Amino acid sequence: MTEQRPQGEPGPGPGTRSRTRAVGDGIRASARATARGAAAAARGTGRASRFTVRQATRASEAEGAGESGLSRLIQMHFFNTAGDSAVAISLAGTLFFQVPSGEARGQVALFLGLTMLPFAIVAPLIGPFLDRFAHGRRWAIGATMAIRAFLCWALATSVADESPWLFAAALGVLVSSKAYGVTRAAAVPRLLPRDFTLVRANGRVSLAGTVGAAVAAPIAGLLSLVGPEWSLRYAFAMFVVATVCAIRLPEKVDSSAGEEDLVLRGGAAEAATTRRGRARMQIPPAVAFALRANCGPRWASGFLIMFMAFLLRENPPPTDLQPELLVGLVVGAAGAGNALGIVLASVLKRINPNVTVVLALLAVSATTLLAALFYGVLPLVLLGLSAGLAQSLAKFCLDATIQRDVPTRVQASAFARSDTTLQLAWVIGGFVGIALPLEPARLGLGVAFVVLTAWTVFVLATRPQASRPAAAA
Repeated sequence: MTEQRPQGEPGPGPGTRSRTRAVGDGIRASARATARGAAAAARGTGRASRFTVRQATRASEAEGAGESGLSRLIQMHFFNTAGDSAVAISLAGTLFFQVPSGEARGQVALFLGLTMLPFAIVAPLIGPFLDRFAHGRRWAIGATMAIRAFLCWALATSVADESPWLFAAALGVLVSSKAYGVTRAAAVPRLLPRDFTLVRANGRVSLAGTVGAAVAAPIAGLLSLVGPEWSLRYAFAMFVVATVCAIRLPEKVDSSAGEEDLVLRGGAAEAATTRRGRARMQIPPAVAFALRANCGPRWASGFLIMFMAFLLRENPPPTDLQPELLVGLVVGAAGAGNALGIVLASVLKRINPNVTVVLALLAVSATTLLAALFYGVLPLVLLGLSAGLAQSLAKFCLDATIQRDVPTRVQASAFARSDTTLQLAWVIGGFVGIALPLEPARLGLGVAFVVLTAWTVFVLATRPQASRPAAAA
């Protein structure tokens, strides 16, 4: 049936139909223009993304890193650090990581003790276990990635449901992260490009990690606003990509060529064998010296973080700045110093590890004295900058010394022990910073200077006398 129009009501005239067609044509034109604009934007974003990937790949493969395979390790470390930063941001609001400023010092001391737990597991257990995978390093590295990917997915559920398994999964992520650091450091010498020093190679890898954290942190931060489980799922994706990158590492990472007849520079290392036939590491003098020297900046780092956190709230220097801003300036200066150390290690062609670790120790001692004598904003910022720079460069030199002087078959144990020792120095420094009185402020900094000076004298007094000046590592 046709609809009957009421008598007297006019029908749509030619002008009305024309206007309707015009409106429809306008809507379709707008839709086509929007679609073309979206397509153009997508093409532009795609071109920018491809350009960024090409430039990043070209940078990682520069100076022979592509031919040696170091570029693949660099790319893998980028995704690894991106995942680690996403995990840290995801769990930043939990009791596992956050220590409120109003808590008593005893609770902060308990937090310091908890930071040693992952290292207590890695050193005696994980290090020797990884040494047994000397001919399967790619799979050992990939396993540390895959475990973290699984735990991040489990953490996403635990955070959403407030499951008691949250702490166990978070601890597993930390232990796996430390195990990755050990296995990755042991793989670097196998991928060293021609005319590359070990310090420079380590710096190039760490620089990629810094970029990865800088890229991933904003993304993870935005996702965490929706919910911490989403940033953990983002970390899961990063670790999955890193697992694939680990499997795609060159086969020479697993090669055992030259390990049986290893000739070390200066004869600085040797491996003894126990009755059970298992390799037992003898710490070379150069490695022991570098480790002792590293303990100074690491002790100073733990001391300054804990001491300044309380000092700048209760006894700030004469200034109009808020205590929170003062803490941010000192911490930011330490971060800038750490980043500067990474850049210097990655670009400098020659660094003498034996000399650099001593200079780092002396620099921290000198700036601590300066801050004690002239307690103010600028000396404190300079102290934070030098502490971050010294800790970063000294650690690169220690890693290079281990890679150079310790047999490959026990390098994982060496790195695990050195990391545990340095973390212990950091925790001891933190305990001292908590225990010292905050009035007057110069007393605490003066004690730190005395400790660092005494440690410097001890390090120089125990310097290996028979060893020739080490070549740039």
